[in-house]
Amino acid sequence: MTEKPCIICVAITGSVPMKADNPAVPTTVEEQIESTHEAFEAGAAICHAHVRNDDETPSSDPEKFARLKEGLEKHCPGMIIQFSTGGRSGAGKERGGHLPLRPDMASLSVGSNNFPTRVYENPPDLVEWLASEMLTYDVKPEIEAFDLSHIHHAALMHRQGKLADYPYVQFVMGVKNAMPVDRPTFDFYIETMKRLLPNSEWCAAGIGKDQITVNEWTVPAGGHARCGLEDNIRLDKNTLAPSNAALVKRVVEICDKHERPVATWQQARDILGLKQPA
Repeated sequence: MTEKPCIICVAITGSVPMKADNPAVPTTVEEQIESTHEAFEAGAAICHAHVRNDDETPSSDPEKFARLKEGLEKHCPGMIIQFSTGGRSGAGKERGGHLPLRPDMASLSVGSNNFPTRVYENPPDLVEWLASEMLTYDVKPEIEAFDLSHIHHAALMHRQGKLADYPYVQFVMGVKNAMPVDRPTFDFYIETMKRLLPNSEWCAAGIGKDQITVNEWTVPAGGHARCGLEDNIRLDKNTLAPSNAALVKRVVEICDKHERPVATWQQARDILGLKQPA
């Protein structure tokens, strides 16, 4: 049992699942706001967000990100808003086009790796530019660690002053051709965090059917948990998840089982060193 509250991040839409895969996936800005509000009330303190075009393909449109941010601030007051700067959010510097909106956080991948059918490219010059934009606009990065080397590189960037404060690191496990869901690797990630970034918080995400496995490992280990329809559209092999809130509630149940409190948005902001809203 750990007394540290567990921060639950809900990844509401992502850039791959479509309504054809699960009708509960929110794709319009209005649907995203409604789905996030339900997840917020269920216990999520962070919203990780992409936006979509009208045909459901990924979008880098800052205007849509602005509308989403405005709606979340209105309907989920205090919730931590985290925008994606991932590779499906645009090409090159388009990926950081929304950073002047000053979301609380933004994802930052600091190295490249293989995805199921392509290379997820994060060239050093783009990583450096995105990190510098986050410093400029006071956006806390969430390091998406698809590989052990990404934790090492985040620690190096922190020592060099290229990442403000203490990096928040997320282990991403279960992407085909990248890091599998493997318990010894997960444990070594934690050991590496304690050695290289002892003052930083960490969270973990499992993809697809492995979301529940990684949630089950993370909560008792003292980390923070990610869930949501971006990563997983099912409750089990035979049942589609009816909402993002349903996946959040499942993490809450895991926290209850391990007698670990779920972080309120106020506690989450304190843990991550983020400003409380005025």
